[in-house]
Amino acid sequence: MKNIATLTLNPTIDVAYEVDRVFATHKMRTLREYHNPGGGGINVARVFVRLGGNARVHYMSGGATGVALDGLLDRHQLVRAQIPIEGATRVATSVLERESGKEYRFVPPGPVVSEAECDLAMERLAQVECDYFVASGSLPQGVPEDFYGRLAAKLAPRGVGFVLDSSGAGLRGGLAGGNVLLVKPSQGELQQLVGEELKGKEAIAAAAQEIVRKGLARYVAVTLGHEGAILATEQGTLFHPALPIEAKSAVGAGDSFVAAMVYALASDWPVEDAFRYGIAGGSAAVLTPGTDLARPADIDRLY
Repeated sequence: MKNIATLTLNPTIDVAYEVDRVFATHKMRTLREYHNPGGGGINVARVFVRLGGNARVHYMSGGATGVALDGLLDRHQLVRAQIPIEGATRVATSVLERESGKEYRFVPPGPVVSEAECDLAMERLAQVECDYFVASGSLPQGVPEDFYGRLAAKLAPRGVGFVLDSSGAGLRGGLAGGNVLLVKPSQGELQQLVGEELKGKEAIAAAAQEIVRKGLARYVAVTLGHEGAILATEQGTLFHPALPIEAKSAVGAGDSFVAAMVYALASDWPVEDAFRYGIAGGSAAVLTPGTDLARPADIDRLY
């Protein structure tokens, strides 16, 4: 089994509650409460390690909430490498209303990162030793758009497989220089990237294939929520429908998809099988409440 490193530039402390019903103004007594370390790369590492792999999490954090995040990472027994910043780590909240089954999610923008802090991060990350490097999550305020792309270029000469899962500027800048093994946009993120609405699976597959054709990424896996996912490679495109399951929480589904697919790639599976394992990972995450992410037994059963 090969090892991975993950990067979370804008991590969170994920707090999740369950209530019978959401009311305005009135105090609502929660029924359950969950606290977990969150953010794209951290979530990927949590699932990757559960599956039996080795992962080191790299992340920016600061303030009193940054200390709390460190403690949560230690509780999950994740090997961590903190990149210190002055700003406070954000806290994201999700509330499940049991009566309706609806989930409400509140995600703040996070701290502003200085140029010096960006330079420190790039210097440290360029020296990371791993087989796969997963850059996942949004860019915090102050981090340049091309940060992921420049990092991918620095790691490429050592043969590191660079995996990108971001949105907006982070996705655009990360793909700009190529050097990406796998990119996993959602349908909405892909539409934002290409600047047009993609109606139907054929249009989505064509847009994903164009990214491969331009040499920006070797593999493109587009997640379509309850409809399934599309994989684009040099050989063509592949669509798999979503699995019929009862959704409990959408938190971490995309991260679990990435973790499972990268785990399979790191185990030398064919990319088509790794893609299917990724779909199983994303579906397994939807089965778990709060911010619990995918469980290996569920992933294997759904696969």
